[in-house]
Amino acid sequence: MTKENTIKIFESNQVRSVWDSEEEKWYFSVIDIIGVLAGTDRPRKYWNDLKKKLSKEGSQLSEKIGQLKMESADGKNYKTDVADAEQLFRLIQSIPSPKVEPFKLWLAQVGSERIDEIDDPERGIDRLMETYLRKGYSPAWINQRLKSIEVRKELTDEWENRGVQKGQEFAILTDEITKAWSGFSTKEFKAFKNLKKENLRDHMSNLELVLNMLAEATTTEISKEKKPTSFDASKKLLSRVVLLPETLERRLRKKPVKAL
Repeated sequence: MTKENTIKIFESNQVRSVWDSEEEKWYFSVIDIIGVLAGTDRPRKYWNDLKKKLSKEGSQLSEKIGQLKMESADGKNYKTDVADAEQLFRLIQSIPSPKVEPFKLWLAQVGSERIDEIDDPERGIDRLMETYLRKGYSPAWINQRLKSIEVRKELTDEWENRGVQKGQEFAILTDEITKAWSGFSTKEFKAFKNLKKENLRDHMSNLELVLNMLAEATTTEISKEKKPTSFDASKKLLSRVVLLPETLERRLRKKPVKAL
C-alpha cells in the first residue's frame, strides 16, 4: 500500500491529507477540519466533546474513525484521527458552521482532481502552476519551484530504496542538507523568514531554490554511487555535500532575499 502525505488548502487553511493508492481515496485530518469549520483554537477538545455527543446519540461514526501518522507543527510525525470523504460528509453535519456547504464542494473537488491527475499527471502540474500564479509568484520562480519538486522526488525515492524511513529520518537528512547549503537548520531558516506552518520552499528565492536543488541532486548522485543500506549510512554520506565558503545564512543576514 502506498500512502502519499500532502497538504490541501481550504479557504487559506491547511488540511493535512493522505492519499491511499490501494484504496484510491483521501484521508483527512479530523482535527484540522474541525479547526477550519468550528473556528476554534482548541479543535482537539471540540473533537473529544463531539465524540461523546455522537456516542450518546447512538452514532458509531467516531468509533470507525481511523488513525494515520501525519506531520505536526514541530516537524515530527504523530498518529492523528483521520476520516475519508464519506465519513467526513456525515461528520460535518454535526458541526454548526456556515462553511459546511462550501467545504462539501471543496471535498468533492479534491477527490475529482486526484482522479484526473492519475489519468493525466500533467493536469496536476498545470493545477499547481495555476495555484502559484494566483498567489502572485512569477513564472520564473514557478518554473524553479516545479523543478525543485522533481529533484526532491528523485531524492526521496532514492532514500526509500536505501532503507530510510519517511517522517523523522527524512526530516533529519533534509535538515543536514539545508545546513550544508545555507548554514541554517530547517527550523532556523523558517524562524528567520518568520514562518510557522507555511512551506519553507514556497518562501525561498530563486537563488535559494537553485542552491537547495543542487544540494539535493548532489546527495542523490552520491547515494546512487555509494549505495548506502541504512539511515545511518545515508547520513554519513552527507558530509560530502560541501558547505559553501560563505554560507547563505551570513549573506541573508546582511541582505535578506525575498521569494517574490
